[in-house]
Amino acid sequence: MARPVPALLDPAPGRPRHRAGTRQAEPGNTTGPVTSTQAGGHALTAGTDQTQHEFRRRQIAAGEARCALFRRSYDASIEEVWDACTDPERLARWYAPVAGDLRVGGTFTQGDFGSGRITRCEAPRLLTVALGGDPAPDEIELRLSSTPDDGTVLEFEHATTLDSHEIGGQLYDAVYCMGGGYGPRLVTLGEHLSGTLAPDVDATMLHTLPQYGPAIDQSMSALAELIEADKRR
Repeated sequence: MARPVPALLDPAPGRPRHRAGTRQAEPGNTTGPVTSTQAGGHALTAGTDQTQHEFRRRQIAAGEARCALFRRSYDASIEEVWDACTDPERLARWYAPVAGDLRVGGTFTQGDFGSGRITRCEAPRLLTVALGGDPAPDEIELRLSSTPDDGTVLEFEHATTLDSHEIGGQLYDAVYCMGGGYGPRLVTLGEHLSGTLAPDVDATMLHTLPQYGPAIDQSMSALAELIEADKRR
């Protein structure tokens, strides 16, 4: 790039920036979640990795939205996870290349995930981004909370008013598609935080790497199950 990418947002209070991971929806408009289940628990599990998926509905600026919620715990402090989720250099390692006016109210790009506008930030716990036009048809929200053992629970919620996306000439449910994008990236975030992410991993090509195939398959299967459960409600 011609110049260094500025920090997406300020670091969490009391934490210096050290390295190169939205308008908030009104509360009370969310229906109870349908949780993906399988034998032995309420989370999909791949080896020692665990991600919980939920399906919700709520209002955003563009209207009623369907939401996919991804929840995962990390053995890292909330400040460390916030930094990994808001520093462009770190995001490029595990998520996608991020560049633009990276301040509240500013717009930015995030590779194949499109453009966004930061609408709210409460470091190190909350980040809300509107995606698309005005009113934005999609909204994503990152929520972090600390655990008693100094770990972090990450909740990533993507709300969309769109019904489908076209991929390769075929139409797919818009929520179902989210599993292919976010499922493997919750794994690469964990690898990044633990220092085990291979240096040759290209975050823009995770769908082509066999080691992340199970995370993609499991996340998309979980969302497919939740979408069908929602239709039966």
